[in-house]
Amino acid sequence: MNADEMRKRTKMFALIILKLADSLPRTASGRTIAGQIARAGTSVAANYRAAGKGRSKAEFIAKLGIAEEEADETQFWLEMIVESGMVPARKLESLQNEARELTAIIAASRISASKRK
Repeated sequence: MNADEMRKRTKMFALIILKLADSLPRTASGRTIAGQIARAGTSVAANYRAAGKGRSKAEFIAKLGIAEEEADETQFWLEMIVESGMVPARKLESLQNEARELTAIIAASRISASKRK
């Protein structure tokens, strides 16, 4: 997968996360998790995109690290949504898989870039 395809994939992930956030209950816990997952899920795409515009190799690696952390945090909020009973697990299975895949891809890219530094 090239960088352009990955930018598109992370952007699509962010859009799906925003739709999920909008669908969560309007309770105190629902609003809290909606805000958290919206920030983390969109940050994956924003930081991956920013990595590509990095002015140095160190900045590129740092932005990938942030994108990786945000993808992992998004996984956490997806788990919280399921475990709290807000959304059935079967409805979020593919989104959870995508979050895991994105985390792994970004981590591998960061590790590879760090080795070439």
